[in-house]
Formats: sequence, structure tokens, C-alpha cells
Amino acid sequence: MSLDTATVRRVAALARIRLPEEEVARVQGELNGILGWIEQLQAVDTDGVKPMAGGTPQGIAAMPLRDDVVTDGGIAEKVLANAPDREGVYFGVPKVVE
Repeated sequence: MSLDTATVRRVAALARIRLPEEEVARVQGELNGILGWIEQLQAVDTDGVKPMAGGTPQGIAAMPLRDDVVTDGGIAEKVLANAPDREGVYFGVPKVVE
């Protein structure tokens, strides 16, 4: 599949991308290259390959999860070491509401 310049302009308009006339040919080449890669992927034989929902074959349900525990991290001094201003164990910020 190959895109013509009118289709490239239409895609740019649908994506709300301002595309100057001198850029149309370059973008047309890039989009045609991407479509070429997709055609190559479609040529791959995937018969007998089960679809996957994610990057791991066992899925997220089988992955070990840690307990969701709220902590302060225990590193307040390291976090605040480069703060320009601090008040105790908090960042000091200018008052913005009067």
C-alpha cells in the first residue's frame, strides 16, 4: 500500500498536525516506509501461535505481587538534601494563596 500526497494531507488534518507543503513529500516517504514494515509483519506466518495479552506468557495473574504498604520511604534527609528551602522534613515553598 502506498499513500499519495492527498492522503498524507488528510491524515495530517485528522491528526491536527500542521504540515507545511514542503514537508508533505518527506512525511509521505516516512509513512510509506512504516506501511511497508507493517506489510512485512503481515507476511509472517503466525498459524499455531496463541495470542498474548501482554509481554509475559503467564500473564499478570501469575506474577508475584508485593504488599501495598504505605511508608515514608525512610530517606527524607536524602530527598531534602538538594531542596532550595525546607521546613523540617518538608519542602519549603512560597505562599501562593492569600
